[in-house]
This record gives sequence, structure tokens and C-alpha cells, in this order.
Amino acid sequence: MPQGPDRGSVDPVMNPVGGARELEIDFGGYPSTIDQAGSAALKAERIGYDGWWAVETQIDAFLACTVACERTSTLKIGTGIAVAFARNPMTVALQANDLQLLSGGRFTLGLGSQIKPHITRRYSMPWSKPAARMREFVLAVRVIWEAWATGAALDFQGEFFAHTLMSPFFDPGPNPHGNPKIVLAGVGPLMTEVAGEVADGFICHSFSTERYMREVTIPTLQRGREKGDRADEHFEIGASPFVIAGDTEAEIANGVETVRQQIAFYGSTPAYRPVLDLHGWGDLHEQLNALTKSGRWDKLAECISDEVLHEFAIVGTLEHAVQEMQRRYGDLATRITLPAPAGVSDERWSAALTNLRCLSSGRTESSGRCATTPRHLPIDGRG
Repeated sequence: MPQGPDRGSVDPVMNPVGGARELEIDFGGYPSTIDQAGSAALKAERIGYDGWWAVETQIDAFLACTVACERTSTLKIGTGIAVAFARNPMTVALQANDLQLLSGGRFTLGLGSQIKPHITRRYSMPWSKPAARMREFVLAVRVIWEAWATGAALDFQGEFFAHTLMSPFFDPGPNPHGNPKIVLAGVGPLMTEVAGEVADGFICHSFSTERYMREVTIPTLQRGREKGDRADEHFEIGASPFVIAGDTEAEIANGVETVRQQIAFYGSTPAYRPVLDLHGWGDLHEQLNALTKSGRWDKLAECISDEVLHEFAIVGTLEHAVQEMQRRYGDLATRITLPAPAGVSDERWSAALTNLRCLSSGRTESSGRCATTPRHLPIDGRG
């Protein structure tokens, strides 16, 4: 196996989470109905998660957040992500403002670009210069919010968007909870730099390895923060690694096949090739992309070796996964998404969250709260 990334390379200015502190832990997933999304958010709050993200696949992320806000009282709620280019800044500004009000200030607006085929062929919307377009999108949303907050005339005119009309009848006025935070998701350096410049945080794609975060993502975000003269402001960094957790070899095997398919799907996408290139796996992208173009989707997972799998995914028991998440991302992320395997009791799930927080803040078993020894021996192929 190649040597791991240099953990001493993180710029302390960019790393806002240095020293003893607790990670915020988020719950993710892919509910297929709005009701399932609301139930998942309620369960996340009951178990002890800090946040919950509505993923926009088969459901609308804003509607899912609406139901989640209604069913919870303390959980932070966010779109993770909503497809920006399927919408316009005015509609997004209004929806986010509504959710911030409904949630009592618990909402975060998470935006992503998607990729060209989905924007042009699924949403029938224009596509060009995605990083520049996203930068302008975020700036436009902020100008709209400012107009509502101050009563100033709305005047935003850019290359892609223009908002110059706001009649009093359509002006919701200032939000008593302030404006939501805006976080962006991305992989490539241009979008990542834009996030650093104009957003309040960045959601790392699951198709990001620890090495890619350290060597590419963090330095690129730093450049963006400096460009936007925001280097000293707090900045959220969310990690959402693939996690395959189970107590038996059979449970692990089932999860492995699913994650191999996910890694292969993302690896076939040209926009995500830079991650593979960093590891010297550019040829893998060519292979995967050729298979998708020929319609041989069932062959994708076979291309993902154990080496590639374990670079992207954390594999083992739930307790081992917690320790590995902290080892890889504890000095990088302000928040991390921890999915739990099916069939895990609420008590064990909650204990895992507590343990991850303890590990991130440097507490040990002697505190009476943390159990740093895995419940079972790790099944991770890296030993």
C-alpha cells in the first residue's frame, strides 16, 4: 500500500478546528419519499445527531427540509445539496429565507452545481462556466437577502443573473433569525476556490479521499478565502466519506459491493477525474467512462480494486469506523457525516456519536463517557 498523506500539511489558518473541540456529526441518507425524510430527521435528533441533510435525488430537498423542520426542534437542517442550476437565485433566496424562519434559525443552504448532462437534459436549463455561475449565484442570493433586510433597492446585475425588481408586496422583510449560512459542494479546484471565496462552508464530496482533501481541497479553499478577504473568518468543512460498517463478514461484503458500484459511478464522471489522477489512477477513469458509454453499467464495480476501495471507504465495525473517521478527518473537518448500518440499536448508535465527539476533543475513557476500544476487531482490509 502507498504511504498515507502527510498530516502535517494543513494550514492552521485554514484549519479552523485545531485543538480540543467536538465535531458536529451529521446524518445523511437517500430517502425516497418526503415522509421518510421527515422520519429520518426525527430519528437523527432522537439519537443525538447535530445535523441532518436533505439530499436531492428522488425528492425535493427544500420540501424535505420543510417537513424535517416541522418534526424536529433542535436539529440543524440543511439542503445537502439542492441543485442550484435547476433554479434561480430569487427562488432559492425565498425558499431558504422561509426555512430559516420556520426552523427558528436552524437552516443551512447547501448548494451544488450537478453536472452538465443533468442540467441540460434532465432540468432543461442552461450550462456554462459552472464555477463562475455558482459564484454569481451565491452573490445574487446575498444581495437579495440584503435588500429584504435593509429595504435598499434591489440591484444585482451580473453575467448570468439580473435581479432589479422587488416590490413591497413581494418583500418578506428582515429575517429575525438572520440569514442562513451558505455552503457549497464540489470536487474540482475551480468550484472549491469559489466556495472559499463566497460561501460559509464547503461539503466535500464522498468521492474525496483523505489525501485529496489535504493536498488539494484545503489549499484551494485557503486560496479562495484569501481572495475573498475572509481568511480569518470561521469556515465549515464537512466530510462525508463512504462508510461500510458491519459486525460480520457477510454484512461487510454486502456493503462493499454497493460502495464499489458508487465509487465506480463517480469515477466514470470526467468532473471527478482529478481525484483519481492524484493517486495515479487516471487510467481507471478511462476504463470506467468507456464502460458507461457502451452501456455496460453492470461491469463498473469489477474495476474497483481493494486498494481503491479502502482509499475511499472506511470499512469495519461501527466502533472501528468511528476511530478511523477521527484518524483521517479529525484535524480537517468541522463536521462529518456518519451513516449507521441497518439493524444497529439506538443505544449503540448514540454511543458511537458520543465516542466520535470524545475522540475529536481529546477526551479518553477516564472521562467516563468515551469507549475508545472497538466493540469487535476491525474488518478493514488495511488492518
